[in-house]
Amino acid sequence: MSTRPVLSLAAVAGEKSGDLLGASVLTALAERAGGMHCAGIGGPAMAQAGLERWWDIEALSVRGYVEVLREYPRLHRMRSALIERVRKWKPACFLGIDAPDFNLAVEARLRAESIPVVHFIGPSVWAWRRGRIERIRAAVDHMLLIFPHEVEIYRQAGIPATYVGHPMADTIPLEPDPRRARAELGLGSAPQVALLPGSRPAELQYMARPFIDTAAWIHARRPDVEFVLPVASSAHYERVVALARAAQLPDGLRLRIISGSSHTVLEAADAVLVASGTATLEAALYKKPMVIAYRMAWGSYQIMRRMVYVEHAGLPNILCEEGVVPEYLQDAVEPAAMGAALLTQLDDEGLRRRLAERFTELHLTLRRGCAERAAERILEIARG
Repeated sequence: MSTRPVLSLAAVAGEKSGDLLGASVLTALAERAGGMHCAGIGGPAMAQAGLERWWDIEALSVRGYVEVLREYPRLHRMRSALIERVRKWKPACFLGIDAPDFNLAVEARLRAESIPVVHFIGPSVWAWRRGRIERIRAAVDHMLLIFPHEVEIYRQAGIPATYVGHPMADTIPLEPDPRRARAELGLGSAPQVALLPGSRPAELQYMARPFIDTAAWIHARRPDVEFVLPVASSAHYERVVALARAAQLPDGLRLRIISGSSHTVLEAADAVLVASGTATLEAALYKKPMVIAYRMAWGSYQIMRRMVYVEHAGLPNILCEEGVVPEYLQDAVEPAAMGAALLTQLDDEGLRRRLAERFTELHLTLRRGCAERAAERILEIARG
């Protein structure tokens, strides 16, 4: 009896969120394909799902124009080496996971070598840099979309695409269990505010101290409120602990800094102060009131603000098509303003109920069995 050959797949993810998203797809692919050899760039989650890491994901975790320019020579060398390695290997398919500035250049070269290319998570051409749609058309055979409003954009552009839903909407429960999460973290019954300043070094540099200062501002007015700040790694833990010490926080302020467990922290929280990015969608899927904030290098911000087409920065506001939660960007990142908004969310039960209802609707829209849908389409393309 004949057996199908093992699926060969090259894959590249560029940051922690991409690593988690990619891992779910690789796991589903391995089950469907009956065997898989996958190699490329990824993090620990993708490695556990079967990826042979030629480079670690940290090598691509660079944020902002100024930072990318500084790192460009190293990134260019790595990209060239990756292209050559995949070109010689000739896998059945290349899967680019987010990281469009890096992956699209790789994909265009590999597609020219007749290697089928699938890109998972369409670049946000609906939000900024619409000109990328032409690069996508030249680089990608098929786009896997995680937001429903993207389908029409790609249809009009003539780029084959499939809406597969968002993998976090499949894994995060429709009804969170804050009591269980609090017990797991050893938290009491006091109001809990989660602080999520981001996972990249640049985000910690610009966001961690304002978030900690916001905790101090709230404590001065509501000393019963407690705070939990999850960090992505031991190195980040030491950095945040140092920032907290430098802030000279008042006696009695309860701030727990923990490694990992960001989802459990979100589930346990009564409100969230979160850096703009994927974590805002996670908070929405956990049905949490939140305040969104973001600050970056001045030069990067001046470039980006001229390229944005959408009114809002946070994914919950973009997907709900209105400002359901407040946003504070760049110079507006002030502890007093963010703290006051969080106290309003803690105290207004009607607001909390309306947000939970709206975020439940969003959750149902995004829950589509993403990993299985994506794996099915990738396998179809890889096997022709």
